[in-house]
Amino acid sequence: MVNETPVRSERALLLGVPAVALLTGLVWLVGQTLHDVTPLPDQGASWYYWKLPEPTAWTRLSAWLGYAAHQIVSWGLIWYAQTRAFRYSRGLKGLNVLAIGANLAFIGLHALQSHFFYDGLAQDVSIFSSQGSVVLLLVVVLLMENRRRGLVAGKRAPIPAVVADFARKYHGYLFSWAAIYTFWYHPMEGTSGHLIGFFYMFLLLLQSCLIFTTAHTNRWWTLTLELLVVVHGTLVAVMNSGLDGAWPKFLFGFLAVFVITQMHGLGLGAGARWAIFGIYLVAAVAVYSWKGLSHLHEVLRVPMAEYLVLAVLVLLLWPFALLFRPKPEASMVPVGGNPAASRAGRPHRDDPPPPAA
Repeated sequence: MVNETPVRSERALLLGVPAVALLTGLVWLVGQTLHDVTPLPDQGASWYYWKLPEPTAWTRLSAWLGYAAHQIVSWGLIWYAQTRAFRYSRGLKGLNVLAIGANLAFIGLHALQSHFFYDGLAQDVSIFSSQGSVVLLLVVVLLMENRRRGLVAGKRAPIPAVVADFARKYHGYLFSWAAIYTFWYHPMEGTSGHLIGFFYMFLLLLQSCLIFTTAHTNRWWTLTLELLVVVHGTLVAVMNSGLDGAWPKFLFGFLAVFVITQMHGLGLGAGARWAIFGIYLVAAVAVYSWKGLSHLHEVLRVPMAEYLVLAVLVLLLWPFALLFRPKPEASMVPVGGNPAASRAGRPHRDDPPPPAA
């Protein structure tokens, strides 16, 4: 499993994206078989509509056992890779091939589970747990990337190095949970919102399969994964509440994070960054001139929430980071790190941490 294959990780990534589109088509096909299920009436924002009105022990077990098996296998592969101190390479390793096969198998299992039992994890847990898992993933990326791109206009937040290193080492377990938990939360319904969400989750699973390859740390690819939440959040808001709904809050809220933080890790010149900021500002004012300028403050809600969660997360992780700090002589390969720096036994300050492992 350690040997490198002739397949380049960048090529696997290029082929993986259309494969993800095909898998999303599979979700649509499965959704066409689920029309005999009649959910209970919608009961508000905290209610998840797509679940059985009368679940059974078998419908619940089918979802939870499938999720548990998928999660354990994923965590096991991450543990194996980290304990073997794999180095980053351009070619796929046997581990990557195994991860791709395992995820495809569990996607197929969930398709069968949805067809025969319908319910996902949503029957037993809050909808906010699914949404929150993805938000937590995005916030941890902000934490890890602070060393390279800063937090506000390229300026680093005063996050202790020990916390950043802890997040870099263990983020794969958290990101794996966020993607797989959300994947099994939903039945494979064929609505537009579900299809967009499954497409996003499949891309995150693809990213996790590319662990310890150069494609995994490509900053344009990882930024794309971060920005897809803009598309997902905006389209779902439009689908749920129409053009008169809250979609500008999500569109310009998540784009505000891009303007404030994310675009400063791309090596763009000052002129390009000012141009992007200007376009963002003009577009936001134009849309809110139609919606009502008194609501313009909404664009700050998403970034304020993410940065607040980041501050709380740093405080929560700090004691664990100190407790599990590696010994100075230990040589650790940081997930998402620079191979040359890894050989020196320390993370490089310009390492581009990936948003999923």
